[in-house]
Amino acid sequence: MSILTNISELLQQGRASQVKALVQQALGEGIAPEKVLNEGLMAGMDIIGEKFKNDEVFIPEVLISARAMNEGIEMLKPHLIAAGIASRGTAVIGTIKGDLHDIGKNLVKMMLESKGMTVIDLGVDVPPQKFYEAAQENHADIVCLSAMLTTTMNEMKNVVKIFAANNKRENVKIMVGGCSYYT
Repeated sequence: MSILTNISELLQQGRASQVKALVQQALGEGIAPEKVLNEGLMAGMDIIGEKFKNDEVFIPEVLISARAMNEGIEMLKPHLIAAGIASRGTAVIGTIKGDLHDIGKNLVKMMLESKGMTVIDLGVDVPPQKFYEAAQENHADIVCLSAMLTTTMNEMKNVVKIFAANNKRENVKIMVGGCSYYT
């Protein structure tokens, strides 16, 4: 079994410290950071995503695997930068004002980072204006809004309104996610 397959399998099991050690070992053996990312870490998360879709695993297992992936990505980041792998864009992400839930936000953040995006995480309970300011400061391509509470839907709408009022709506994609739906 290859080291990349081992990384994938350990990630699926949520064994963060072992994933981190194997990522370091793979790098030490001269395996390209991008290959470790795609064929080890992402391969494992792709399987977890498919299992989640098929109700074979549930949110706790996804979170444990995501934590293991995050450990691996943190180990890889300096090597990816040194290898000159350019960012595929910038995303600003946060949980909207009035909401303190961040499980979904953190999962999306890790997925975006694993695909080569630079992610600016604003945290939770973020006012609409802060999304706009962070997007402008960081020249964001995407703004990701997260919420669990349906009572926060209007705050998501306010973010879109701020971008529109400043004639910046066409400059950035706005993603809305969570348990609430913006219509």
